[in-house]
Amino acid sequence: MSLIIRWAASAIALFLVTKLVGGVYVDGIMATIIAALAIGLVNATLGSLIKLLTLPIGCLTLGISGIVINALMFWVASAIVPSFHVNGFIPALLGSIAMSLVGAAVNFLLQQVFTSDNKEK
Repeated sequence: MSLIIRWAASAIALFLVTKLVGGVYVDGIMATIIAALAIGLVNATLGSLIKLLTLPIGCLTLGISGIVINALMFWVASAIVPSFHVNGFIPALLGSIAMSLVGAAVNFLLQQVFTSDNKEK
């Protein structure tokens, strides 16, 4: 169940990112859900591999290269999902940063809701 909740949180975060960042567009709610899945899969597979291979560069740049890699993975996900559009690297960079921040906030709120429900039982 936790995986579905995280996926929903990512979809909510992506929807909010499309409203906040110019140059990031999704053509509908179903496309948002599919794009959130694609972003998660790309980050879990290709993103993890690239971060592992560029670990020495990440140490030298104090992790800033990780932000660039996340932006590239966000952009790659837009190439995979036809109804998810990112118009260039700067919107991908801003979108990936906003997605991380909004996603963290949504996950925090969902965690508060679900842990308060568990405490009441």
